[in-house]
Amino acid sequence: MTDLIGRSARVVAAAGTFVDAVQPTMGPASIESHYEEALAVPGLLEQIALGEAEGVDAYVVACFGDPGVDAARELASGPVIGIAEAAMHAAALVGRRFAVVTTLGRTTARARELVDRYGFRDACVAIRACEVPVLALEDPRARTRLVDECRRAVEQDGADVVVLGCAGMAELCAVIADEIGVPVVDGVAAGTVLAQSLVALGLRPAAAGEYAAPPAKPMAGLLAGFAIRADAPVAVA
Repeated sequence: MTDLIGRSARVVAAAGTFVDAVQPTMGPASIESHYEEALAVPGLLEQIALGEAEGVDAYVVACFGDPGVDAARELASGPVIGIAEAAMHAAALVGRRFAVVTTLGRTTARARELVDRYGFRDACVAIRACEVPVLALEDPRARTRLVDECRRAVEQDGADVVVLGCAGMAELCAVIADEIGVPVVDGVAAGTVLAQSLVALGLRPAAAGEYAAPPAKPMAGLLAGFAIRADAPVAVA
């Protein structure tokens, strides 16, 4: 799936942009619960720290729950884009009413929280689940269920744009759009283009206020390697 995400990002990457699709060395195999989301964040921050050491210009967090994005912005010198936020902005620019179609029903409340946080309550008419686990999305039968749910979002909920609620759906974007006849937004592609745009504009996370670097302090136990030192403000896993 990491390879799939990388391919999807490279399709829209501008000439001269290098896309490095990476995954944490720790954490859950996929994120389908609050518990897994919490445990995924240290591994995400590990990759941000490694990216900072390598001079990465921007980051796209390829999970529709946008886990750890705020924390990542405190560490990163360049833009950090969550795919849910990017996809919703893109959807609102090409239609009046969008629906999110995600994986499991238990994740829909988190998607609704993000809709509200990002200011799209009036634009989002539905959040649907195809009830396919993240790691099963490559099964052809799962793809049929996903297309069917997207079609229901258009025909029953009145959506004129569909947002795909999982990075693992990225390569299906064009296929689904052809099937249901409305724009379909993949957050991986939207996040990649938005990250490039912010870099071109010279915009980065604010250095003061909420996204300022975290204060230096020790960490204990398994998180000791994430301690922030006064002489090295970026966490090192």
